[in-house]
Amino acid sequence: MTLVAAPPLAPTALQPAPAGRLSVAFAGLAFQNPVVLASGTAGYGHELREVVDLDALGGIVTKAVSLEPRKGNPAPRVAEFAGGMINAIGLANPGVDAVRAEHLPRLRPLVARARVLVNVVGFAVEEFAAVVERLDDAPAVEGFELNVSCPNVKAGGAEFGSDHLALEALVARARAATRKPLVVKLSPVLPRVADTARVAVDAGADALTLTNTIPGLVVDVDRRRPALGFGSGGVSGAGLVPVGALATWRVRQAVSVPIIGLGGIRTAADALQYVLAGASLVGIGTAAMQDPRSPERVVRDLDRWCAREGVRLAELVGALEWPR
Repeated sequence: MTLVAAPPLAPTALQPAPAGRLSVAFAGLAFQNPVVLASGTAGYGHELREVVDLDALGGIVTKAVSLEPRKGNPAPRVAEFAGGMINAIGLANPGVDAVRAEHLPRLRPLVARARVLVNVVGFAVEEFAAVVERLDDAPAVEGFELNVSCPNVKAGGAEFGSDHLALEALVARARAATRKPLVVKLSPVLPRVADTARVAVDAGADALTLTNTIPGLVVDVDRRRPALGFGSGGVSGAGLVPVGALATWRVRQAVSVPIIGLGGIRTAADALQYVLAGASLVGIGTAAMQDPRSPERVVRDLDRWCAREGVRLAELVGALEWPR
């Protein structure tokens, strides 16, 4: 699965792949290619209009949206280290009403072909459904990604994804609030991620995202303090590819709904690992923050690889041959 290196394209040089070669069906939506911008790394899309052609990608998952505005964690919120990046943003966002009134209308003109999923967060079961309901008929929105790694404040701070009863109630309420696709985003540190995936699907999830960041700590040794203002944070970057690919494969054996593979993807080879493990779409996050043109290069290189191999990308989903 060696990829041929190619020089970066000029911003206007990327052409869509021939119809069908990279196209993917996902939870009732047709994506022109499998590459989406991951939540938290692309704002609400319009912030990137000068550096990224959103319509050259499969889609975008917006920054988190909560019921009420959130200021987030103290600065610094992001720090780089040799293996990637760590962040503790604290789900900062302007709240659902501001996102609907100000941000989504500015995104709409930028996505004639790209699909838009809104990342939803909450701190009680009912908050997820409330956000979904308020955005169900908002411009550009074609589905929702429920971030169940949030702490359930009413249950003492445990993540929703680690409590199957809370997860079931959360997804069921969100399901009742919309007919649009619901994607549940799971943490890679869940001890039995396949079982959690089954709970989410049985409660009404149309698809899953695997995975979120991994908890970690980066220390500023000169100051003898954490590099982040919050202390610990979520680790992302290239090292997460094996973690995310394994979680994707495990969940693919347990459920039949489509998956967004996420974690450490920088190249077409990384993306193909997730696809072969069972992902229909792949999300790019940290790499896009470091180089906003990287998602478009991944699209181009995936197209070249599929052309060379004489395959459609959809044929590769879950085609990993496991050792016997």
